[in-house]
Amino acid sequence: MATVIGVRFKNVGKMYYFDPGNAQLKKGDRVIVETARGIECGEVTMENREVADENIVQPLKKLIRLATKEDLARVEENRKREKSAFDICCKKIAAHKLEMKLVEVEYTFDNSKILFYFTADGRVDFRELVKDLAGVFRTRIELRQIGVRDESKMLGGIGICGRPFCCSTFLGGFQPVSIKMAKEQGLSLNPVKISGACGRLMCCLKYEQEAYQDLLRSTPKVNALVMTPDGKGTVIDQNILTGMLTIQMEKAPEAAPKTFHMKEVKVIRDGRIQVNKKELEQLRSLEKD
Repeated sequence: MATVIGVRFKNVGKMYYFDPGNAQLKKGDRVIVETARGIECGEVTMENREVADENIVQPLKKLIRLATKEDLARVEENRKREKSAFDICCKKIAAHKLEMKLVEVEYTFDNSKILFYFTADGRVDFRELVKDLAGVFRTRIELRQIGVRDESKMLGGIGICGRPFCCSTFLGGFQPVSIKMAKEQGLSLNPVKISGACGRLMCCLKYEQEAYQDLLRSTPKVNALVMTPDGKGTVIDQNILTGMLTIQMEKAPEAAPKTFHMKEVKVIRDGRIQVNKKELEQLRSLEKD
């Protein structure tokens, strides 16, 4: 076991472990630590806690110090510089006629590097742009191509639910989301209804997936052949949350279907959740990062 603190460098980002030494820190404390990309200023999001060695990425770097007023002033100055650098880079991109969209600029705490995050449909040859930017800022320049999900996380916004994006408020990272999840939850496979502002499947499809999978194990699927108190029938619709099934009776195929609770029927042959291959190919782009 080792005593660590959790530090985050963005409002909604991954938390990293650091060795606090003899310092006893509280949530919200600003600290100066050494990272893979240099000296950085972060915020403590997890107070001193013992963590198993196997959960720690070695070597565990030590806390340098609590952030001083001068450190925090430098952070604020860097934020101002980032706005200026953003405008300059946009002009340089236009001058070089590159098919890319600048999303965010980030100065490292010690000003040893400036990172420019951008999106693009394909690969971009930005070597001349890097040389141009290095000539202006006289420091190391790094351009990073990000996906549309990362763009939404950085920029933020309001989702179709009327709330701020999950990715920009509390999600530390992205989890895989698939068309199969939408189908299992009985959602319409209309891209407008199941995709977020980023144009990819909504992250919230993942939240209740385990509950739906558990219910699906015990609920007869559409096209399942079942035995009901009134005889055999085929499930034509289901509500897995209430357990109610709409069943077309075998002995009266022309009559109106009947409704039974799943506990009232016995499955003879279960159905399968199917997605039309052509429809699936059309929606496949929604699963990309």
